[in-house]
Amino acid sequence: QVQLVESGGGLVRAGGSLRLSCAASGSIFSIFDMGWYRQAPGKQRELVANADSVKGRFTISRDNAKNTVYLQINSLKPEDTAVYYCNAVDSMFKSYWGQGTQVTVSS
Repeated sequence: QVQLVESGGGLVRAGGSLRLSCAASGSIFSIFDMGWYRQAPGKQRELVANADSVKGRFTISRDNAKNTVYLQINSLKPEDTAVYYCNAVDSMFKSYWGQGTQVTVSS
């Protein structure tokens, strides 16, 4: 089993920045891939890295020593308001989710 805990969300003004963190624990040796998704109210959950609207503004990085993945978000827009989720997939292609962290961008 893999446990994921996100942190770093909050309320920020448009144009600001946030860094979200996702700490993994448990059977971390089995993790094949990790990434970030987001879900805005009334919309489907989407993979952040694939969204055209975030190119050049969002950067994903990882610190293997800390078993942590980061999502740096710059030039935030009100439409970035969503719950951001960390996802991990293990070697058996089982998917794990964190509880999510709320990002709210005011105009």
